[in-house]
Amino acid sequence: QVHLVESGGGAVQPGQSLTLSCASSDTLKNWAIGWFRQAPGKKREGVSCISASGDTIYSDSVKGRFTISRDNDNNKAYLQMNSLKPEDSAIYICGTEWRDCGYAWKSGSEYEHWGRGTQVSVSS
Repeated sequence: QVHLVESGGGAVQPGQSLTLSCASSDTLKNWAIGWFRQAPGKKREGVSCISASGDTIYSDSVKGRFTISRDNDNNKAYLQMNSLKPEDSAIYICGTEWRDCGYAWKSGSEYEHWGRGTQVSVSS
């Protein structure tokens, strides 16, 4: 059973950076890993996904600012977030989907495991 724990969130000013981590209790090598976020009163939003083979995809709102990566040896995934904006404020959650970032990756409907999230707050 894959158990996911996110870390690395915090409060920063606009333009600053944060790196989020997603640690798994079991191997992640066969799983695609997605990062999602949910702000108060808003639906969960798919931010980025990295497939088991390392292919990456991003939502338009973070493309060019965020970078997803994975470290299979240590059962971890990361989300490097640069040039943060107030609208990036949310709880960030990681999840796993088998092998690939499916065509519906943003919905999270095919994800089998989820963490509880880490809070990111961006304000001046």
